[in-house]
Amino acid sequence: MEQKLMIKGGYPLEGTVHISGAKNSAVALIPATILAESTVTIDQLPDISDVHLLRDLLEEIGGVATLEENTLTVHPEKMIAMPLPNGKVKKLRASYYLMGAMLGRFKKAVIGLPGGCNLGPRPIDQHIKGFEALGAKVTNEQGAIYLRADELVGARIYLDVVSVGATINIMLAAVRAKGQTIIENAAKEPEIIDVATLLTSMGAKIKGAGTDIIRIDGVEHLHGCRHSIIPDRIEAGTYMILAAAMGQQVVIDNVIPLHLESLIAKLREMGVYIESKDDQIIICGNQKPLKGVDIKTLVYPGFPTDLQQPFTSLLVKSEGTSIVTDTIYSARFKHIDELRRMGANIKVEGRSAIVNGPAKLEGAKVKASDLRAGAALVVAGLMADGITEITGLEHIDRGYESLVDKLMGLGAKIWRENMDVEEMEEIRNS
Repeated sequence: MEQKLMIKGGYPLEGTVHISGAKNSAVALIPATILAESTVTIDQLPDISDVHLLRDLLEEIGGVATLEENTLTVHPEKMIAMPLPNGKVKKLRASYYLMGAMLGRFKKAVIGLPGGCNLGPRPIDQHIKGFEALGAKVTNEQGAIYLRADELVGARIYLDVVSVGATINIMLAAVRAKGQTIIENAAKEPEIIDVATLLTSMGAKIKGAGTDIIRIDGVEHLHGCRHSIIPDRIEAGTYMILAAAMGQQVVIDNVIPLHLESLIAKLREMGVYIESKDDQIIICGNQKPLKGVDIKTLVYPGFPTDLQQPFTSLLVKSEGTSIVTDTIYSARFKHIDELRRMGANIKVEGRSAIVNGPAKLEGAKVKASDLRAGAALVVAGLMADGITEITGLEHIDRGYESLVDKLMGLGAKIWRENMDVEEMEEIRNS
């Protein structure tokens, strides 16, 4: 039964919220286990749909993968180069990491490409360029990518576009290639360091992860290990934004403040009180009116595109004019029409959204078109007068573990309801 999310807005938030493991790490760490020849254990994984899908896919190719209490134990010994052109792989936004991992281990792979969040085409040309440089032949047939190589040989690869996905994917394929691979203009996100840490624990030789030049010396064998995933900086950032909007005193627990420097700086510029400790960030909101600010999304360590949408909701209650420019995904403005239905004063011009505030939001029926648009609508619903109904929950569940429980723990009035047949029809036709 499809569900909708109901929020009665206007209640202050207070208390502690515990941050889960990073979704954007998890979707790469789990495929990386394919490269090992003995048991790999990953703990602190978020309990989200992408993690369960990946576990199922590891079993589809012959592995044994058990998930208990946020810990995944993978026995990769009996895995085979099973083609995955259709089925579950199509539901997975980051299915492409299976390409690099299977190519690295089996020298061949067939992986179906997903639909996923509607952010326009996620170009995987940089991934393909990397695989070809390592010696793979790559073809695209009926929406699946076919990869095969007689052998993989290290190469020097310059990424034309700084891409997290391509950086990780090339790393996965290169760790078991012959000789040295150098990735230039590599992405520097914390999730890349996390994947490199796992691979190094398996016996890979990687230098420079987190800088723009990564050097990999290929090895013949990788063994199992145990790895704890980093906290999810985007989930943490979302709760920081919620706390800035509606919090009295909110403690964000299990977080690496360094990973959120760009957001912390912007919230302080708006007038939010923030204190950061080793693994906690404390936010006291509602002390004075917030000032509007301009943000521009950039690759790490710049302002993350994944926080642009929820941050826009916060700007609706800020004084003055704010300009939000997304240089990463130009299609990331699907939440704006929904915010306008709630009473926001926002117009889109090219790659920018211009927000005039403060505006008083009213609860409305809105639809999440992608994961972070969903987060933006949750922020807006908590700020709004009256009741907000959010559909498209499957998008939100892809990236936020126990969202309702965590928010109720802070004092939000939020619950799920089953949709009746008419509502489901209405949404399909909208």
